[in-house]
Amino acid sequence: MKRWITCGLLACAASVLLACVGGFFYVQTLDLDSQPLPAPTSTVADLALMQRAVPPTRGRVLAVVTSTAQFPGGDKKAGFELSELARAYYVLQANGYEVDIASPQGGSPPMRLDGEDAVAADYAFLNDAAARRKLDGSLPLREVDATRYAAVYLVGGKGTMFDFPDDPDLQRIVRIVYQRGGVIGAVCHGPAGLLEVMRDDGTPLLRGRRVTGFSNAEELFLIKDARVRFPYLLQDRMVEKGAQFVEGPMYLDNTVVDGRLVTGQNPWSTWSTAEAMVRALGHAPVARAPGRDELAVQVLAVYHREGMEAARAARAALPEADKRLLLMHALVAGMQGRLGEAWQLQALARG
Repeated sequence: MKRWITCGLLACAASVLLACVGGFFYVQTLDLDSQPLPAPTSTVADLALMQRAVPPTRGRVLAVVTSTAQFPGGDKKAGFELSELARAYYVLQANGYEVDIASPQGGSPPMRLDGEDAVAADYAFLNDAAARRKLDGSLPLREVDATRYAAVYLVGGKGTMFDFPDDPDLQRIVRIVYQRGGVIGAVCHGPAGLLEVMRDDGTPLLRGRRVTGFSNAEELFLIKDARVRFPYLLQDRMVEKGAQFVEGPMYLDNTVVDGRLVTGQNPWSTWSTAEAMVRALGHAPVARAPGRDELAVQVLAVYHREGMEAARAARAALPEADKRLLLMHALVAGMQGRLGEAWQLQALARG
């Protein structure tokens, strides 16, 4: 018996070794080094978008971030997502708007940065002294004069699920800006700040509106017990408030425009949400070359909409599409048991 156990353990060890070796050579064939990660030293001067910026004469936009650092109980970090602030911040600035930053409590809000998904704009924000001063000294919502702003942008992050919905000052600001003809934008978990907003006539802002936000599928994939950890799921609550929730594929760009209300489903919707806000404000956005992450999202959108052959053609036309992001979607598909899709997506990553 001992000999059989020993042989079995050796066989398992050999299998693991072979898998590791095979995985190493597979990764080498992807040539990920051909797409170097953005430099943490990136600055505003490195952003092509800002080199085409128009003068800041079109008004002001208020970006609102959460003050909630942790889930209740203190065992899981919350905060706001830097990517959802930084990318929109520079789109709005490049299109002639001065951006102020506020939070429920004011001061330095809790920030989350996913280094694997960071782009040059995210690092540029961290290295931008003026932007950091605004963030580190964010305005308390109670002190915000809503009449100064042409638009409000609600930044996502899990913390918003706890402190956005019932904040009377956030409700006041959104209501005043909207009633005065301004634009309201929100991305990912940011639409939580719209849940309890009422118009002057007493009707919910969301009632009958086409909107989106972080979907149940996306939430439950990342946090299996999300129904327990959160007081609600955003998609469910938006529907309860009378909204028509427009759900796109998981982790792909999906921005929904309903008049002066602009919502994005997830972090990959940040660029398009900000640019849609600029259009809703009456301007054509400054031309901007999409990043590798956006090119990958375009390929994935073609895959889900038209199938593998069309996606192969799109991938060939967009050779700079981010291989890492394509692989991430392959991994997500594999973890959900969609093995055929996982295989096809990894093939797209290989080019």
